[in-house]
Amino acid sequence: MFTLTISDHILIAHSIRGAVFAPAQKLHGCTMVVEVEFRAATLDHLNLLIDIDLAKLEVRNVLNGFDYQNLDEHPDLIGQNSTLEFMSQHIHGLLAAACRAGKCGEQGRILSGIKVQVRESPLAWASFEGPVA
Repeated sequence: MFTLTISDHILIAHSIRGAVFAPAQKLHGCTMVVEVEFRAATLDHLNLLIDIDLAKLEVRNVLNGFDYQNLDEHPDLIGQNSTLEFMSQHIHGLLAAACRAGKCGEQGRILSGIKVQVRESPLAWASFEGPVA
């Protein structure tokens, strides 16, 4: 399996509902480092897994929708706890849809999967991986 990873980050504000989250229940800021691993079993005729420029652009386009936002007020996230786990799955869904739509080139349409990892610190991160189809 071949992989290519793009890394970027977003600055967000959010609060997390539930006593288990202790002080994180209060509105707070967070830098989320997002790593997106594109996967394919084969390379194209140029020995590329995916066009890195298109992939970087689409990762940034998806993340722009959250950057410098209060996720508690984000229309797509109302009523959701924007945990690392949830955000990794949500970002995966947006990127998979973009790949299916051809926004990452033809290679993006034939990826076997995408893994999205979201880090809030060097000590804690979560990920979601699944198919593009």
